[in-house]
Amino acid sequence: MDFRTEFVPVTVQPQEIEEESFRIITEEFGPHDFSEEQYKVVQRVIHASADFELGRSLRFNKDAVTAGIAAIRAGRPVIADVQMVQSGISKPRLAKFGSDVSVYISDPDVMEEAKRLNTTRAIISMRKAAKLHDGAIYVIGNAPTALLELIRLVKVGEARPGLIIGVPVGFVSAAESKEELLKVDIPFITNIGRKGGSPVAVAALNALSLLAERQG
Repeated sequence: MDFRTEFVPVTVQPQEIEEESFRIITEEFGPHDFSEEQYKVVQRVIHASADFELGRSLRFNKDAVTAGIAAIRAGRPVIADVQMVQSGISKPRLAKFGSDVSVYISDPDVMEEAKRLNTTRAIISMRKAAKLHDGAIYVIGNAPTALLELIRLVKVGEARPGLIIGVPVGFVSAAESKEELLKVDIPFITNIGRKGGSPVAVAALNALSLLAERQG
């Protein structure tokens, strides 16, 4: 029995597929005001989501890309809000600089404290991360409450991130949490609106680690 489809792919070579994808993205995205390095992040986000509108909605603090690359090259830890983000990040690339990825949302002490305070585990996980890590890169793709709590911790001086990638997805507080991030005077990458998600957060961080790697 022949299970082949009528459609024949342009190529089955992974590198050629990626190169063709980025060619299409560049062609269809058109003119923009992103810097060259910011656009590398935008491209990766579009590549991960196939969503040009999402790519155009990305916002960068003026120091975000530079700060992110510097933090990676300095071996700063990466904090993910959920395991899905942790799983997608290229850990071997980070390991070259002595960095790794931590996620605390499922830690027993976090779950116990969240239950005691009747709040989200995402909030408590950010409090734990802030106590353990100074200058970390926070990558938030799922939990708006994590981003809002991290912003609060920054404002009260209890967290000092090297960079925040804040792109939570959803209908409750997601867009609003990103609007709050836009008001904070620290390096950040975010987007406007409800769209986002773990693949978007992962794509942004992986784009930065690629840029860090290419600097030698």
